[in-house]
Amino acid sequence: MTKAPKKVLIVLYYWPPAGGPGVQRWLKFVKYLKDFNIQPTVFVPKHPHYPIVDKSLEMEIPNHVEVIKSSIIEPYTLAQLFSKKDTQSLSKGIIKASKNQNFIQKALLYIRGNYFIPDARMLWIKPSVKRISKLLDQANFDAIITTGPPHSLHRIGFCLKMKYPNLPWIADFRDPWVNIGYHKDLKLTPSSVEKHQQMENEVLASADHITVTSPTTQKEFQKKTEKPVSLITNGFDDTDIVTELDEHFSLAHIGTLMSERNPENLWQVLVELIEEDEHFKNNLELKFIGQISQNIIDSLKSFDLQKHSTFLGYLPHKDAQQQMFSAQVLLLIEKDMTQTQGIIPGKFFEYLQARRPILGIGPQNWDVAELINKHNAGSAFNYHEKDELKVQIKTYFKAFMKGKLEVKSKDIEVYHRKALTEKLVEIIN
Repeated sequence: MTKAPKKVLIVLYYWPPAGGPGVQRWLKFVKYLKDFNIQPTVFVPKHPHYPIVDKSLEMEIPNHVEVIKSSIIEPYTLAQLFSKKDTQSLSKGIIKASKNQNFIQKALLYIRGNYFIPDARMLWIKPSVKRISKLLDQANFDAIITTGPPHSLHRIGFCLKMKYPNLPWIADFRDPWVNIGYHKDLKLTPSSVEKHQQMENEVLASADHITVTSPTTQKEFQKKTEKPVSLITNGFDDTDIVTELDEHFSLAHIGTLMSERNPENLWQVLVELIEEDEHFKNNLELKFIGQISQNIIDSLKSFDLQKHSTFLGYLPHKDAQQQMFSAQVLLLIEKDMTQTQGIIPGKFFEYLQARRPILGIGPQNWDVAELINKHNAGSAFNYHEKDELKVQIKTYFKAFMKGKLEVKSKDIEVYHRKALTEKLVEIIN
């Protein structure tokens, strides 16, 4: 006799046609849950303000999944009345350095940080709790899952847990909360910082299980709660991409590149190698796929690297993957700060799948650096390791000139989306 599938309600903000990394994790979990006899129902906003749109992802929504849409008030839509350009940049996470901010930019950051706690989607909390409560009263769900950021969705989970204490609740953190890197840019007052800490503590204490995407965040939360905290990283899915490698020595970065992700040690090394080696000068190509901060573009110009740079903007997911698979070297860049040690970008796992050498630049004790070494997937450096970085790029270039630039990654199958879904299912059951 076939056992009836478990029913799980998943509360999401990012859902197709949203683009970017935030949508991938749960779109893929939902795809594979049915293979483990779990029936997901997805609760998402209706007409949301997505900073990045990728309609191609709508084709990946499984037919068996019920999608419930609920109206949302988006403050970013109203903020555009003051400055459409600044609002769009803020919603995409592209924040200028403090010294370069004008009055409107500073005001938007202050308002966002201190009047919208935990984030700009806080106005969706009460109506969602009301709508989901009706769903829970009408149907029997075996568990509810919330995922953030935006961490307002965890507040939805918290409120529902207060009303339905016997309903298991899993809180999935794709990024940290109070220790997330951009909090310092939001001009938070002491009382706002305290409110974030209080809300995070309530969620960590009330959820039945917490899932995180990096070892550092797992250790951080394990110190804050007695509830189980499980590590389920992001991953990669099957792909049919077959492409030839770029003819030039291409260093490709896929994804948003914010102001503070500006590896000047890398730009300096590239300039030196251009001056030292005519072959390097004639073959170097920097490729940027995704949203790029103007600060980064200005920095490249200051090093006279714009002539070697190609800016392709945001591409549909499969097109971005093709750029990954064809690149000679894949760049992975993170902010140089303690709060980002536990940030493992979702694209890292697709980089692994592409099996091209990964060149990471980030903070000391970065989780990514450990993974790169563990899987023999490339090399990683901090922002102060200029000489070591130069040696590595020269090594890559010599191999490129001989037609032998490759990487032999190992043991990456554990990051397949189906294998990761199986870990989630163990928690649900």
